Amino acid sequence: MHQKLIDSLTTQFGQLFENARELPGQHELQQQVRTLVQSTFSRMDLVTRDEFDAQMAVLARTRELVEKLEKRVAELEQTRSGTQPQTNDG
Repeated sequence: MHQKLIDSLTTQFGQLFENARELPGQHELQQQVRTLVQSTFSRMDLVTRDEFDAQMAVLARTRELVEKLEKRVAELEQTRSGTQPQTNDG
């Protein structure tokens, strides 16, 4: 994903110079921009949309399991409190 975005940004930057004649240092400037964009993205903790969606699915499934377990624990607690003898102190 990062490489696609970097390529896209570099292409867009290159299009700024498309109608102009070759400028001195144009290729070097484009390479510097590419390097700057790459280093910026590498410092960011980005994930792809697919990775994000996969984690959302895992989270949804985990949430579902937690809700089922909470319900089961509540049922067990209710069953236990109903069958356990109560003591009267006093």
